[in-house]
Amino acid sequence: MDNIAGSKSSLNWIVQISVVLLVALWLFPTVGLLVSSFRTADQISNSGWWESLFPTERNLTLRAADPDDEGVQQLIDGVYTISGNLFGDPEDVEISVWGTSSRAISDYVPGETADMGDGETMTVQANGDYVWTSTEELTGRGQRAFVTATTPPEFTLDNYDQVLLSDNATDSMAKAFFNTLTVTIPATIIPIMMAAFAAYALAWMDFPGRAILIAFVVALLVVPLQLALIPLLRLHLEIGIGKGYLGTWMAHTGFGLPLAIYLLRNYMVGLPRDIIENARVDGATDFQIFTKIILPLSFPALASFAIFQFLWVWNDLLVAKVFLIDATGETTVMTNQIVELLGTRGGNWEILATAAFVSIAVPLVVFFAMQKYLVRGLLAGSVK
Repeated sequence: MDNIAGSKSSLNWIVQISVVLLVALWLFPTVGLLVSSFRTADQISNSGWWESLFPTERNLTLRAADPDDEGVQQLIDGVYTISGNLFGDPEDVEISVWGTSSRAISDYVPGETADMGDGETMTVQANGDYVWTSTEELTGRGQRAFVTATTPPEFTLDNYDQVLLSDNATDSMAKAFFNTLTVTIPATIIPIMMAAFAAYALAWMDFPGRAILIAFVVALLVVPLQLALIPLLRLHLEIGIGKGYLGTWMAHTGFGLPLAIYLLRNYMVGLPRDIIENARVDGATDFQIFTKIILPLSFPALASFAIFQFLWVWNDLLVAKVFLIDATGETTVMTNQIVELLGTRGGNWEILATAAFVSIAVPLVVFFAMQKYLVRGLLAGSVK
């Protein structure tokens, strides 16, 4: 009865639930990273990103105005008085308890007056308004107030301003962003061009040793990347293209070619033979067949590999570390820049979240823009 037409098997529900779980596992961290990139450091340390749209209770250390500032301190009825608001310009902020010492942050409720000795007192209201008085002239820095307050949601663009527009080369991701584009775009286009020619030759041209070349390409798919890094770097240094963009482009091209040739060759073999033979009967050369027939028909496979290569190169750190060596930071890519931020700004989670989201924004756009070609390219040649 389970196989009656129109009924769904239990396996189908398992597949659907698995897909939903996989999507959730991928989506929640990405959304969390996006939300955290717009939050302040205090908010990130006091509440999770899922609470960002709701008021949160936080312990804050605030300070009254400095007595030495001009016009702040006034003499009223023989008492030196400083008044203002601890939050500056509060919006829907409510203090539940407060104190004047870090060891006793909840000694007083709003409206109560704290006696700090020597004729000095301080009163704090629920909205942050304070009155600080003394029988003698106040000096030094403003009095600290430790408050527990419920604050409204707050979002800021300062993180992106600091990450993308910072004058400090150590913190700025803008230059690293363009350096990554400089590496990724050529390293995606070059292997596609070379692999397309090779795939056409292996699919539709008869020549001695073609089967051996196909077997060799398949064998290269299982060669570990780490195995070839040092020998290839030595070769690049000997011929003078090491430690620069050209050597990095060639390295990514070499590591990406086996998959590109294999993927494109499988797709081209599945194209209708009649079209190719009719073109040859009409006098078309191999180059004309390749450019006017094969390439337009192979666009799904080309786009599929472009997605893989672009994502791999954009997110690469190992090849960039080995082949893009630069002590000045002029050619630093985004993955390496984030590693540097982890080392120098490990406590600034808002900066790290912003930098990480900037680095994944472009791959997300590329993937969603070309995802319809991904499945078509991967399934090419799997069925006849």
